[in-house]
Amino acid sequence: MTSTPYKLLFVCLGNICRSPSAEGIMNHLIKQHGLEEQIICDSAGTSSYHIGSPPDRRMTAAALRQGIRLEGQARQFQRADFEEFDLILAMDKENYENMLRLDRDGQYHHKVKLMCDFCTEHKDREVPDPYYGGEAGFVYVIDLLHDACRGLLKDIQTRLG
Repeated sequence: MTSTPYKLLFVCLGNICRSPSAEGIMNHLIKQHGLEEQIICDSAGTSSYHIGSPPDRRMTAAALRQGIRLEGQARQFQRADFEEFDLILAMDKENYENMLRLDRDGQYHHKVKLMCDFCTEHKDREVPDPYYGGEAGFVYVIDLLHDACRGLLKDIQTRLG
């Protein structure tokens, strides 16, 4: 792996459910593989709804049942994130399109991908927002993100050597 850490940014709408879960799961996998020095994660939301809020308690509970700790405070995606991060992962097509709109000249389009592009077991093309649903939705999102994060880690390891 390179000496400069590879930086990942996970993005959803409010940065309290899906993106902090992806960040937590990815950090868990990074630690399991001893890659803490090589890969760094963060998360953000395309909206300003929840700036400063901790991860959603229902999402936190679903993650904890699988041994994953969710941490941090919600923040909004900024144009500067395009330069700061090597890969930006959108949870759904709306988040993807909202970020690309901020990159008017298309300079950073190559850095923005859909999270589900890295799934190996699930057929979903987007990570559903569990915010208005029941417990099963939160559990499903954790399972889906585990799949995507495993695929993402494998992809990064292949690309970086």
